[in-house]
Order: sequence, then structure tokens, then C-alpha cells
Amino acid sequence: MNAAATAVTLFHHPADDAGFRAWLARMTESARTAEGFVDAASAVTEDPWLEPGFSVTFRSEQLLHHFLDSAERARSLSEGESLGFRRKSSDLIIVEGESPPGIGIFRHSVARGKEAEFAATEARLVAVSSEFPGFEGAALFPSGESGRWFSVLRFRTGGQLSDWMRSAERAAALPELRSKLTEDFTVDAQTTPFGSTVRTVHGKTRMTPTWKTAMLVLLVLYPTVMTLSRFLGPVLDRIGAQPWLAMWLSQIVSVGLMSYFLSPAVAARFRRWLDPIDGAGLRVSAAGAAVIVGLYALTLLLFASVKWLQYWDYDQ
Repeated sequence: MNAAATAVTLFHHPADDAGFRAWLARMTESARTAEGFVDAASAVTEDPWLEPGFSVTFRSEQLLHHFLDSAERARSLSEGESLGFRRKSSDLIIVEGESPPGIGIFRHSVARGKEAEFAATEARLVAVSSEFPGFEGAALFPSGESGRWFSVLRFRTGGQLSDWMRSAERAAALPELRSKLTEDFTVDAQTTPFGSTVRTVHGKTRMTPTWKTAMLVLLVLYPTVMTLSRFLGPVLDRIGAQPWLAMWLSQIVSVGLMSYFLSPAVAARFRRWLDPIDGAGLRVSAAGAAVIVGLYALTLLLFASVKWLQYWDYDQ
């Protein structure tokens, strides 16, 4: 993977802010010596609503993980813990502008001379978001090599983040934020387990068209149900599960596999097609749809021709 990758590490508020800043400076120098280093930044902490944090960006995900797994970084983190600087969560990894579920990444072009006002406005926006279910915290990072500030908003689930993004309270607070920017903010892509991608560009939220999400779900659902009927169904029959219970158990397994493994894996292959911006063109949309229809045909042919997979004719 050649796309730049960023790791964000969040911390509990330290008792010794000056010592914490000095330690982060040593962390930055350590990262600079690693192969592929691009940029590093320490989060703004002047307001208690904003979490202390450290971000580091490398040329690729592989180089980023090489640094994160290095003995040098382990020693730095161990030193920080001995000084009372404790991490609040595991590292958040951002690759190709796509963040983990429940994590919102917002990028801002702040007007010159309005940096302090912008940070204060961000803190007030975070205070409003904290009243919504699932809120876990937020951090704000000043501009680095990219020339743009970015903020990290954490909710427990992607659905709770979406509720906040669509809320009237957020809409009412955004005009003040925009007044501190030279252009409207952008939001990195959010992809749900079933393939829908959410992006905000020029203040407008856009989502993957429903027909694309439905096509992707069907692509994964059909072979999953067919395979479970062939292999899990007979097992449930042998242990004496009644049909109504067997179907319920099978659906639990099906939904679990699709939510956590199959759909995310397939969605990653169709990332551009699912993107409401990059995949909006007629040519891209038609090409992706044609590929999926071709995959439909292949799965139908597979289960129609391979007797071993045909649960209705299988001799138990």
C-alpha cells in the first residue's frame, strides 16, 4: 500500500503539561529518524474539552506499522507511562482518508490570524457533541506538512456518529466554525460494514446510493446463505434443533460473518465504486455494476453446477 497513513494516539490529561509537551517533542524526534516519516503533530490542549494527543504520518501503512511496532517507540511509550502519561485508547489508524467506524476525521483550512478563535470554536462544538449518546472524546491537531488542521471526533459506533453529523444542534453550530476558515471543511470517508460510504464535501453530506449498497449486500448474502444451508444446516438438524430455531441460529451466524468479515472485505475491493464522490460518474458506476452482475452469474453457476454444494440434494 503506497498511500500515506496516519496514527493518532490519545492520552489522558496529564498533571504535568510542560513535561508532557517535552516528552512529545522527544517522540517526534524519534519518529523523524524512522524510514518514511512525513509529519507529526501534538494536539491542542488549551481547552479541557480537547484531548491531548499525538499524530504521526508515514508514506505508507507498512512503514507506519514498522514504526509503531519498533523497539524505539516501545521505549518512548514506556518512558511516558513512567512519567504518568497514559494512553486513552489504542492507536487510531487512518489510511487513504478512511477512518475506523465511529471515528470522524475533519480537515480545516484555518484563516491566518484566527487560529486561537478556531480552536475555541472547535472546543464549543465538542461540548455540544458531548451531549449526544456514544460520545467518547475529541482532539484537535494544528496544521503540519499538509497546511490543514484536522480534528478527531470519537463516538462508540458509526450510527451514533451519523446521528450527531445529521443533528440540528451541529447544523446550528457550524456557521461560527466556517467563519474561521478560508474554505469549507471536509470529512474523511466513513464506510459502514455493509458498504455505504459517507463523505462531507463543501458542507454537504453525501452517501453511497442505496442501489449500490443493495447490490453489494446481495453479492455477499446469496453465497453466505447457500453455504450455511449446505454445511451449518445439517449440523443443526443432527443436534435436533427445530426449524424455527435452526433458521434463527443460521441468521445469527450469517449476519455476524457479513458484518465483521465478508461485507467489509468485499467493500474494500469496491471502495472507489462505493465512494459517493469518486464513484459518482456514469462510467465508474456502470463498470462496477457490470462487474457485480458478472459475479452474480459466477455464484449462480457455481451453486447450479457443483452438486456437492447443493444442500437440497445432498445425501445426509
